[in-house]
Amino acid sequence: MDRPPLTPTEFNSAVTAITSAFGDPTRREIYLFAHGRAGGVTASEVAERFDLHPNVARHHLDKLTAGGYLETRVERERSSAGRPSKHYRVVEDHMSLEFPVRHDDLIVTLLGRALALLTPEQAERLAEGVGIEYGVAMATAMGDQMAQKSFRTALHTVADALSAHGFAAHTEKHGGELHIVSENCPFGDAVIQHPVICAVDRGLVKGMLGALYGQETALDLQSSKPRGDDICVTAVES
Repeated sequence: MDRPPLTPTEFNSAVTAITSAFGDPTRREIYLFAHGRAGGVTASEVAERFDLHPNVARHHLDKLTAGGYLETRVERERSSAGRPSKHYRVVEDHMSLEFPVRHDDLIVTLLGRALALLTPEQAERLAEGVGIEYGVAMATAMGDQMAQKSFRTALHTVADALSAHGFAAHTEKHGGELHIVSENCPFGDAVIQHPVICAVDRGLVKGMLGALYGQETALDLQSSKPRGDDICVTAVES
């Protein structure tokens, strides 16, 4: 059954949930670590793996559990006669950071074919323009979060908002550049057939950053699924 688009209030709640669960880079790595362990992980294992105090490791695991990404089970280690320990396991067999935002594959495919009738330059401008308008609307939906932010803070907010729209995005720093890394594309196979749709993503980032940061930014798409890459990476400069 198709779910209706998120209301502004639901959208803000979705962004807040993602920020709370994955806003910390270490917490994200902990989730990936747990995701790779079929039997789950314990707080002591996480503490040892990431060189953390056990209480800090437990805090991260409990945050992920509260967000619905992990579940807990008390088990006794086979090689131990001591007290049972709490194991944290991923809720799903696959990683999913998507929220119930509706994406109509038929409309996306139609968009791609319509853009294909234009010259490449016209299609790029149109797709990016649509993305910019929607990016501004996304930023406006955040209400009181619209206060001008630093470039780095605005970029993190953009990544969280993209994740709430199905992009599974986060920020990374390589050398002196900040990148937005998207591990999922909500446009599906249509973007492979019609790479110009990637310009919509670029517009989303430009529109949101322009509204949140207040200045124009330069974007450089370094990898994308239409190019044969597993993830999409965009370098962003203020």
